[in-house]
Amino acid sequence: MFANSFWALLPAIIAITLALITKEVYSSLFIGIVVGGLLYSSFSIEGTIQHVFVDGMIAQLSDGWNVGILIFLVILGAMVMLMNRAGGSAAFGRWAVTHVKTKAGAQVATIVLGMLIFIDDYFNCLTVGSVMRPLTDKHKISREKLAYLIDATAAPVCIIAPISSWAAAVTGFVDGANGLTLFVRAIPYNFYAILTIVMMFSLTFSKFDYGPMRQAEHNQKIRDAIQPKDSYASSITGAEDQPAPPISQKGKVIHLVLPIVSLIICCVIGMIYTGGFFSGETFIDAFSGSDASVGLVYGSVVALIITIIFYLATKVLNFNECMNAIPEGFKSMVPAILVLTFAWTLKAMTDSLGAKEYVAGIVENMASSEMVMSLLPAIIFVIAVFLAFATGTSWGTFGILIPIVVSVFDANLSNELMIISISACMAGAVCGDHCSPISDTTIMASAGAQCDHIKHVSTQLPYAMTTAIVSFVAYFISGFVRSWYICMPIGIALMVLTVMLMRLVPAFNKD
Repeated sequence: MFANSFWALLPAIIAITLALITKEVYSSLFIGIVVGGLLYSSFSIEGTIQHVFVDGMIAQLSDGWNVGILIFLVILGAMVMLMNRAGGSAAFGRWAVTHVKTKAGAQVATIVLGMLIFIDDYFNCLTVGSVMRPLTDKHKISREKLAYLIDATAAPVCIIAPISSWAAAVTGFVDGANGLTLFVRAIPYNFYAILTIVMMFSLTFSKFDYGPMRQAEHNQKIRDAIQPKDSYASSITGAEDQPAPPISQKGKVIHLVLPIVSLIICCVIGMIYTGGFFSGETFIDAFSGSDASVGLVYGSVVALIITIIFYLATKVLNFNECMNAIPEGFKSMVPAILVLTFAWTLKAMTDSLGAKEYVAGIVENMASSEMVMSLLPAIIFVIAVFLAFATGTSWGTFGILIPIVVSVFDANLSNELMIISISACMAGAVCGDHCSPISDTTIMASAGAQCDHIKHVSTQLPYAMTTAIVSFVAYFISGFVRSWYICMPIGIALMVLTVMLMRLVPAFNKD
C-alpha cells in the first residue's frame, strides 16, 4: 500500500523535520523509525516491533560494514584520548599558537589539513577534528565553525580524489564502462565539491559569516569575554562541563604527529591490503576494490598498538594510564555511535518501503524525454540532493542513480552529457549528505569537532544551500554548453560573487 511511493520517504522527512524543530536528534530519529515500521506493517503493532528492532536495528548492527565502522570509531576515540592524555594535543596547541597568528590562518590550516586527508571521509572528520580543535579553540573559533570546516573537507574532497574510498564506491556502481576513467573525467564537473572549497576560502579571507553561523561566532566571542578561561582545556577533555583528565607534562608535538602519521599510513595499507595489493593487484585496482570498513579497522588497530608502544617507550604514559584512556575514548564516541545506529535503522525503514525504486522511476521517466536531456544534469542534481538528504546516504544515492544514468546513455564515455550527468549525481549526493542531520558524515563531523549535532546542522545548512544554488546554476549552464573549461570558471566566479554580494546586504551582516 505504501511501498514504492512518496510514502516511502515520509519516515526520513518526519525525522529530519522534528530534529530541526526540536533540536533533539535521538527522539526525532526514533519517531521516524517507528513511522517507517508502522507504514511497512500496515499499522500492525506486532509487525512494527518486529520490523523496527529485528529487521531494522539488529540487522544494521549485525551488518559487517557497519560493525567495522563502529569499531573504527571506537579505536579513533581511544587514540584521540591517548594523544590528549599524553600531552601531544597540548604541545601541538602551544606550537600552533606560535606559528599560526590569526583566526583566518587557523581556518586555512584546518581546510588544508582536511584537503590533505582525502582517503576516507570518516577518517577525515575524526582526524582533522582531534588535531585542529586546540588551534581553533585558541583563536576563538566556534565549534560550529570547526564542524563546518571539517564536514566541508570530508565528503566534498573525497568525491574529487581518485584515490579514496569514495572513488572506489562510485566505480563499483558503474556497469558497462570503465568506472575509474568515468570518475576522473567527472571531477571537473563536480561543481558542488569544487565550489564548497571555494566557499570556505572566500568566507575565511573575507572574514565573513552569515545566518546561524554568524550568531555562533558572535556567541563564542561573548563566552570568551565573560569567561576568559583557557578554552583549549575543554578541547582536550571532550566536554566543557567535565573536569580535565590528568595530562602528561612530558608531551611533545611528536606525540600527536607520529600517531596521526601512523594512522594515515596504516589505514592506506589496510585498505589496499583488502583490495589485493599484496596479491598482485595494482595500487589503483587495489584501492578501487578495497573494503574501506575492514581496511580502516586493520589500519587503526595497528596504529593504536604503535601509539601505545611509542608512549610507553618515551615514558609519557605508563601502561595503566594507556589502558585507562581506551574506555574513556570509547565513552566519548557513544553519542556518535547512538546517532549512527538510529540513522542506519531509519535508512533500513525507507529502503524496505521502496524509496530507491520510487526515485529511480522518477529519474527514468524524465530521462526518456528528449526535451529535458539538456536539463538532465540540473534535474539529476536536485533529485540526488533530495534523495541523499532524505536518506542520509551519499553512497546509497550513487547506487540508485548512477546505474540509471549509465544505462540511459548506453555507457558511452564519448557522450559528454553522460559525464556531466554522472557528476551531477555525485555532487547532488554529497550536497544532500552534507545538509542532512541523519547523514553519518555529518554525525562524524559533529563528533570530530565535539559540537552539538543539531547546532552543527543548523549552522551549516545555509552555507551548503548557498553552494547548492550556485551549483544548480552551473549544471543548468553545463547541460547546454557541455565544456568544463567554460562552466567551471563561471561557477567559481558566481560563487565568489555571491559571497561578495551577501557581504553588502545588511540582512546578512546582523548578529
